[in-house]
Amino acid sequence: MKKFDFEKLEVYQLAIEFINEIFDTVEKLPRFIQQVIGVNLCWASISIANNIAEGSGKTKKDKQRFYGYSLDSARECIPSFTVLLKRSLIALEKHDNLPFASLRIPRRI
Repeated sequence: MKKFDFEKLEVYQLAIEFINEIFDTVEKLPRFIQQVIGVNLCWASISIANNIAEGSGKTKKDKQRFYGYSLDSARECIPSFTVLLKRSLIALEKHDNLPFASLRIPRRI
């Protein structure tokens, strides 16, 4: 199976793992929270991978811009994790690990 160049990047693979972890987390939330916070978390996590993919084929300047967008999307996830923790919808361990995972991705670029 032929892959795009960005699919071979470790950082892209980490982003895909993070998306799957977010989806697993969101699926366990109450319906209202899924619709309010969960949708935003899913979009933000997908945006991390999308910006890595889009930036990979660009000039150095544009690549840095898209990778910056990826970091912005990772940061966008963090307030949602905090709200979920304060509402006792995720465990403290998950709250501590998910932000670390989201910020680890763009730093690997």
